[in-house]
Amino acid sequence: MIEERQNRPAVVLLSGGLDSATALAEAKARGFEPYALTVAYGQRHAVEIEAARRVARATGVGRHVELTIDLRAFGGSALTAEIDVPKDRRADGTGEEIPITYVPARNTVLLSLALAWAETLGAFDLFIGVNCVDYSGYPDCRPEFLRGFENLADLATRAGVEGQGRFRVHAPLLTMTKDQIIRRGLDLGVDYSLTHSCYDPTPAGLSCGRCDSCRLRLAAFEKLGITDPIAYAD
Repeated sequence: MIEERQNRPAVVLLSGGLDSATALAEAKARGFEPYALTVAYGQRHAVEIEAARRVARATGVGRHVELTIDLRAFGGSALTAEIDVPKDRRADGTGEEIPITYVPARNTVLLSLALAWAETLGAFDLFIGVNCVDYSGYPDCRPEFLRGFENLADLATRAGVEGQGRFRVHAPLLTMTKDQIIRRGLDLGVDYSLTHSCYDPTPAGLSCGRCDSCRLRLAAFEKLGITDPIAYAD
């Protein structure tokens, strides 16, 4: 119950995107005191870092930490290497295979950082805005991955080994469609004009309107009969 969670700390992974902003609002609505963690991992859409700052300020968090870990050293993704971001793909063509925008082990890395901070805060709750319904095809957005990470957290930490509590990874958006996520966020007061979703923004920071992330976002707002409040180049 919310009363039991009131002011309990929780670490929320906040990228600055639509989903993570909604997950942050959800954590707060459930009575947790959110501590937001944003990671600059060398992503080409680094404009989302500023979006994360805006969202954290608007939502209100116990603290907002930004870390830099440059995954460009490994590459292997259109988000961290000189690989073209897919554009103008058919909606029914997504999700058939793991896309080139998958960043190897990204959510494992991000959750591990969140776990490290959680242990210093005495927190046992982590929030992440992953979704396995509308689109991704990413292996680290699946329920079985999240359950596996919870087991790892209990085994890999002093708090877990000493039985101080059990770690839980909350993924409140996991089985929601994109339009359902937006509707829930609006109910929670999320200002989506502060967010950024594009994988390949222009140098001025405008969303391309053509990558998978943009197309899903635009389609969801259109389905709701609402105009997306952010600016697009195309």
